[in-house]
Amino acid sequence: MNHGFVDLIQRGGIFYHIRGNNPGEVLKALIYAIPILPAINREQLLEAVLEREALMSTAVGNGIALPHPRTPLITDPKEQRVVIAFPDREVDWKALDGEPVHTVMLIVSASTKLHLHTLSGINFFCRQEQFLALLKKRPAPEEIISALTAMEEAWK
Repeated sequence: MNHGFVDLIQRGGIFYHIRGNNPGEVLKALIYAIPILPAINREQLLEAVLEREALMSTAVGNGIALPHPRTPLITDPKEQRVVIAFPDREVDWKALDGEPVHTVMLIVSASTKLHLHTLSGINFFCRQEQFLALLKKRPAPEEIISALTAMEEAWK
């Protein structure tokens, strides 16, 4: 995976205290909080993410949601990113396990293949108990990046 996931997060950023009482409010607040890519506008990204959410909840369990557009809005792999966001309160995201969401990872990919690759990386990290425990604490960005870098090294 060659540092791919850490790079994606460093490109996307880590955001705290995202306001909202439901997935739609959290996603809107998040998309308006992040630096936007030149290739897409906020409304386009928000509409695409809400459209995907309407099909089926992107909550994957363990307090994690992985919102993303159904089809790529960008074409350049160098513009791909994952944004980690911590809502200011846990949100009912209609997860299959019934757990409220405490961590949102917004995925912006350049192709379906790259999106699936990113999902497999997230899936790997989200199965690590220490990573899930770390996310629940809403640590500083450096702590998240450091933990992910160590786990990514071990995964190779």
